[in-house]
Amino acid sequence: MKKQAEQKVFIKEKQTFPLTIKRLGINGEGVGYFKRQVVFVPGALPDEEVVVEATKIHPKFAEGRIKKIRKASPFRTKPPCPVYEQCGGCQLQHLEYVKQLELKRDIVIQSLERHTKFKVGQMDIRSTIGMDNPWHYRNKSQFQLGERDGKVIAGLYSLNSHKLIDVPECIVQQPETNKVTNVIKQIVKDLGIPIYNEKTKKGVLRTIVTRVGIKTGQVQVVLVTAVDELKRKDLLVAEIKKRLPEVASVMQNVNPRKTSIIFGDKTVHLSGKEIIEEHLEEFSYELSARAFFQLNPVQTVKLYNEVKNAAALTGKENVIDAYCGVGTIGLWVADGAKELRGMDIIPESIEDAKKNAKKHGVENALYVSGKAEQVVPKWQKQGFKPDVIIVDPPRTGCDQALLDTMLKSKPKKIVYVSCNPSTLAKDLQILSKQYNIKYIQPVDMFPQTAHVEAVTLLELK
Repeated sequence: MKKQAEQKVFIKEKQTFPLTIKRLGINGEGVGYFKRQVVFVPGALPDEEVVVEATKIHPKFAEGRIKKIRKASPFRTKPPCPVYEQCGGCQLQHLEYVKQLELKRDIVIQSLERHTKFKVGQMDIRSTIGMDNPWHYRNKSQFQLGERDGKVIAGLYSLNSHKLIDVPECIVQQPETNKVTNVIKQIVKDLGIPIYNEKTKKGVLRTIVTRVGIKTGQVQVVLVTAVDELKRKDLLVAEIKKRLPEVASVMQNVNPRKTSIIFGDKTVHLSGKEIIEEHLEEFSYELSARAFFQLNPVQTVKLYNEVKNAAALTGKENVIDAYCGVGTIGLWVADGAKELRGMDIIPESIEDAKKNAKKHGVENALYVSGKAEQVVPKWQKQGFKPDVIIVDPPRTGCDQALLDTMLKSKPKKIVYVSCNPSTLAKDLQILSKQYNIKYIQPVDMFPQTAHVEAVTLLELK
């Protein structure tokens, strides 16, 4: 009973109280304790003393907003984006970049402390690899459309609301994506193409998706519509060609569903090529309208090189690339492998992986569609024993069956690429039964946000 009483939150809604911020939470919010209760405060930074108003009370924690900053962090800075606080797309623009890198490493440490029994202070957790220029890095924008005061606006919905924030100049986007979106907004207004209204469910055009190949300069535009018929389509395409010669591909995607998911199932080719190309080092990739590709190509090269360094292949190893997608990571390390095998549950990705391997002259790669936990044992029975397994799972972490499979197949090394420190920590706790964690290398793929990726090297005990 006593334990339950301790968990009871004594803070009341709208109550104001002083708070010292102890650390940065996994979503970029400040974390403090009032009467031993956890309080999350968006916008507050470690070591700040703030006055907080409680906005929401939950069974085990409270949320609050800053009413006053009594003592500001020396690393607090003015966010350069004019709509930073309304938009919610970034969480850390008000924190100097050098400190962002330090606190992202700390988010990895906190996850390990919370979800594992490791002696975290004795682990090799390296400094976060950052960017020389932590702005204008995103190669793809997905801006919702709306109308306000007779103008066409494009941007993102404000955090936890249905208010569309107009973002004419997003400073974490490649400038080319901003330019193309703004010109298309103007064309759409000039031609009077009906904008989809989320409340009335009327109108046509929902979203402008713009992707740029940083190395090739090619731009792809996907116009997401609520209905099949795109009014004045030919005029729209002609104007895009005239005003935006850099646009190499124009596609239409139809999404009639009431959903926050951007794409529907149907994609139609309107003009130019169906794909654009992008290069990473010596590799080139064909990107179709809905193909997944890393959003920060500069940091992707650093991330993949960290995987290569961790695998440290000598030409004698059998390598498995689980969750292989279109084969990007596996192909990056293939030149050092005796044989590379990959699998993914999406058949289209496997087809792309095969094409990518062929295009780059990689002859020691085999790709199959299926679940790793089913495919790996089958391969082992056929005599293919992995020396190195590379995993790059979704945010939910590795499937339990895959963790069991890796523990059974006992590769000498596992290289774990993570985009979620919490699920990474939980998975490392399971794998540590048979593996030593040699080091964790955080990589900042999304400056100005709370996201952090990490490459972990595990070696068989």
